[in-house]
Amino acid sequence: MAYETLIVEAEDYITLIRLNRPEAMNALNAKLMAELATALTAADADPNTRCIVVTGSEKAFAAGADVREMATKTFTEVYFDNLFGPEVEAIGRVRKPIIAAVSGYCLGGGCELAMLCDFIIASDTAKFGQPEINLGIVAGMGGTQRLTRLVGKSKSMDMHLTGRFMDAAEAERCGLVSRVFPAKELMPEVMKIAQKIVEKSILTAMAVKECVNRAEQTSLAEGLLFERRAFHAAFATEDQKEGMAAFLEKRQPQFRDK
Repeated sequence: MAYETLIVEAEDYITLIRLNRPEAMNALNAKLMAELATALTAADADPNTRCIVVTGSEKAFAAGADVREMATKTFTEVYFDNLFGPEVEAIGRVRKPIIAAVSGYCLGGGCELAMLCDFIIASDTAKFGQPEINLGIVAGMGGTQRLTRLVGKSKSMDMHLTGRFMDAAEAERCGLVSRVFPAKELMPEVMKIAQKIVEKSILTAMAVKECVNRAEQTSLAEGLLFERRAFHAAFATEDQKEGMAAFLEKRQPQFRDK
């Protein structure tokens, strides 16, 4: 389908979703969030998609939520509308791997969107922040919760209370970002990483995502049990037989997602 605020391309089992509001540095408004939730849900359901990449422009992944759209809203409006809630929940239900490719500003809602993805690859120009306090509000798409889990209480408190920005090098050091590349190399490198995921069994990739996410959402004992059951369940698949046979035969596996 055609989108007003996104550019969506699909090739070689990878769906690339590019945020496309250049006039607002990809600020997240209601239209963009609704279209993004729709596009991600569609990619998740598409048998020809095995990995999803979400990105913005070289200047900005997303510079935050759209303040112009929010400025005059009342508590009653945002509460009844559950502002951003349905979209965040829809993104959270996507089972296939999602990579955030971040250049430039990744602030407020943009940083929260990047953290909603499964991992973040950044360019050396990326700047992360949760400056909502400067607007008299707190993060509303998971920023206080996900950032704390990723970088720890002290660093999260610093970011949220001062509104300061974190550069790509610091973001990688503290675990917010997985890898950093020069800006011109970001998208080619991200697509190589996505292609690596595409080569794996999609059944196993989805199981890995479920297990890692469970680590954030439950106790260690429950997480270990969930992981063990996922490990056991893999032995019911043809892909497990193929993967282990290929290893023993010293060849590349040919997974069939069965």
